[in-house]
Amino acid sequence: MFDNLSTKLDQAFKTLKGQGRITEINIAKTIKEIRRALIDADVNYKVAKEVTDNIKTAALGRDVLIAVSPGQLLVKITQEELTELMGGSKVDINLKGDPAVILISGLQGSGKTTFSGKLAHMLKKQGRQVLLTACDIYRPAAIDQLKVLGEQIGVEVYAEPENKNAVQIARNAIDHAKKTGKKIVIVDTAGRLAIDEEMMNEIASLKEALNPSETLFVVDSMTGQDAVNTAKAFNERLDFDGVILTKLDGDSRGGAALSIRKVVDKPIKFISTGEKMDAIDVFHPDRMAQRILGMGDVISLVERAQQNFDEEEARRLNKKIRKNQFNFDDFLSQLEQIKKMGNIRDLMGMIPGMGKMMKGLDIDDESFKPIEAIIKSMTKEERANPDIINGSRRKRIAKGSGTSIQQVNSLMKQFADMRKLMKTMNKMGGGKRALANLNPFGR
Repeated sequence: MFDNLSTKLDQAFKTLKGQGRITEINIAKTIKEIRRALIDADVNYKVAKEVTDNIKTAALGRDVLIAVSPGQLLVKITQEELTELMGGSKVDINLKGDPAVILISGLQGSGKTTFSGKLAHMLKKQGRQVLLTACDIYRPAAIDQLKVLGEQIGVEVYAEPENKNAVQIARNAIDHAKKTGKKIVIVDTAGRLAIDEEMMNEIASLKEALNPSETLFVVDSMTGQDAVNTAKAFNERLDFDGVILTKLDGDSRGGAALSIRKVVDKPIKFISTGEKMDAIDVFHPDRMAQRILGMGDVISLVERAQQNFDEEEARRLNKKIRKNQFNFDDFLSQLEQIKKMGNIRDLMGMIPGMGKMMKGLDIDDESFKPIEAIIKSMTKEERANPDIINGSRRKRIAKGSGTSIQQVNSLMKQFADMRKLMKTMNKMGGGKRALANLNPFGR
């Protein structure tokens, strides 16, 4: 996410390296490079110019402290301006109403149906009763897709495949929600390949008839500046309440996230990164600005960990660590916990400094597969007692997992080192934090 923009901004800040203070002369080149980086990221030109003008004014108006270099000061100012550009602070979703109705709009292929499922999953995990409603009457696959997602996350889906009146379907869904005690109704609507009058009339009719507590516009961030133009057209007809940016994990230049709030004057409320139902985050402008500038986002990382934290499993694991009984079954369980938190590359990008270190490295969820294959090729006894895995067993495991002896040996060595670390930390009282990362294949 924003890899190219982050790299170019980092290069721009380096032009001030070694300077004793910020002046009109030495900041000119840096500001020019920042503006170029924003425009290359598909940020609206007027927005990019306004932001860089603000950065320049703020930088020239501040004194550089002895403990802070001009480059560091400019990073801080840029962070403040990017945060303000993206809205300043997070804006919560409105869930007032009995039931609260959330209307989802957007073009076909923007990720509306998948986002509807993700939002339902998030709200369900918060203890709320949710009903998904299939109102895409033109694309039968959309109804089927929503049903599959609903079954996957354990949320009921209301659909009337034979009914071609979207407004009537939505009204019936609300009645059904009231009868069944559902407090939130998420209405997935039809999209088109392009904006047209028929589409606009239908979504406008739905909003007028349902009077939703929240109308959200879903936009594919990979479409760049077109995303901003589409959002503007929808907002003129719908006056929606918030924007959802999807596919931020793709090869996106990121300009939509930086421009859309300024151009449309509506808050970004959620971002979506991938197909997994957990891959959804509340949008925090300040945290996003930090990530763009390579500062990471530890708060969001901790929040994701807490959402997927199994307290009973943690107690069990801590007990085994204290007794020096941590085995491959336990490690496999921890891998599953990590994978639930979302896209691995996205998670790594939340750690300060890791974005630069990962540049050019092929790190994703597939990186775990060889490790899982090796562990699953072990017998139950071998997973429980790693010390019994001798040379002949390693050959069998390598053959069964489709890996090499070297890969198996590497995993075994790192696992043994990790157990030693756990034992040492346990003696020091740090057993709870002993689980370390494994990367036996040098990726």
